[in-house]
Amino acid sequence: MSFPNLLDYPLTDFRSLFFNFIVPSTMKPSEDHGAYRKILLASISAMVAETTTFPIDLTKTRLQLHGESVSVGSARPTNGFLVASEIVRQQGPLGLYKGLSPALLRHLFYTPIRIVGYEHLRSSLKTDGGSLSLPAKALSGGLSGVVAQLVASPADLVKVRMQADGRMLRQGLQPRYSGCFDALNKIIRSEGIGGLWKGVFPNVQRAFLVNMGELACYDQAKHFVIKNRISEDNIYAHTLASIMSGLSATALSCPADVVKTRMMNQSRSKQGKIMYNNSYDCLVKTVKVEGLRALWKGFIPTWARLGPWQFVFWVSYEKFRQIAGFSSF
Repeated sequence: MSFPNLLDYPLTDFRSLFFNFIVPSTMKPSEDHGAYRKILLASISAMVAETTTFPIDLTKTRLQLHGESVSVGSARPTNGFLVASEIVRQQGPLGLYKGLSPALLRHLFYTPIRIVGYEHLRSSLKTDGGSLSLPAKALSGGLSGVVAQLVASPADLVKVRMQADGRMLRQGLQPRYSGCFDALNKIIRSEGIGGLWKGVFPNVQRAFLVNMGELACYDQAKHFVIKNRISEDNIYAHTLASIMSGLSATALSCPADVVKTRMMNQSRSKQGKIMYNNSYDCLVKTVKVEGLRALWKGFIPTWARLGPWQFVFWVSYEKFRQIAGFSSF
C-alpha cells in the first residue's frame, strides 16, 4: 500500500502554510525580516529549554499512562521519583531522553507559531498604544496555541509514542519504533496520514488552555512586576513571571494533558480494537477506573517541568531579543 511522501510537496506550500499566521502578507519588508528573526530566536530558545527539561517531561508522560491498562482498584500508586528511578535502572541515564528528537522537531514549529503569533495578535488588538485586558490576552494566547498545535501535532504524537515505548522493555518486548522517522513511516503505513493527527482534539484543547494560562499570565505578570517596581525588566522579573504562568498553565491544562497523552499513545490491536473511542470516552474511563484525581496525574512533574522550561525559555528568548535589537516581549 502506497502513501504520500511529504517531501514530494513543494517547499513553498509548506512555507506559506507555516508562516501565514505569524508573518502576515501585509507586513512591510523590514517587519517581515524581523518576524523571521523572532521565529529563529524562539526556535533556538525552545530547543535549549526542551533539552534541559526533557527527563521531567518523560517522567510526566509515564505517570499519566500508569494504570490505564489495569482493572478497577488494582492500580498501584507511584510517584515521579519511582518512575524516573525505574527508567534509569532499566535503560540507563540515556533512557530519560527517549523521544527527544521528535520533541525538538515539534518545537521547530510549535513554539515559534504560538510565541510570534501571540505577539502579532497582541499588537493587532492594541488601540492607541494601550495595553490589552487580561481576557483579551488569554484569548490571544489560546488562539495562537491552537494554530501552533494543529501544525505540530504529528511531531507531538511521535514524541508521546516513543516516550511510552520504554514501558515495553519492562515486559521483554521490542519497542514499536527505532527512531523518529521510523515512527512516522510506520504510523502512516498502518494508520494513514490521518493517523498523524490522532488525539488532535484533546491536543488542541490542551494547547488552548496551556497557552491561555502561560502566555497571558507571563505577559500580565511580567508587566505587573515591572509596573509596581518589584523588579526591573530583567532576569528576576522573568523568573517571577515564569513561575506564576507555569502554575496557572498546569492547573488549567493537566486534565486535558492526561486525556491527550492517552489518546495519542493508543494504537489499534491486532483485532482492530482501541481502548478509547474519543476524548470523552477516555475521560470517563479514566475517572471510572482510577478516580477523579487521575486527571491530575503528573501535576507535580508537569509543573516541575513547566517552571524550569519557562525559566530557561523566557530568559533565553528575552536575552536573544535584546541582543538582536528587539524590545522586550
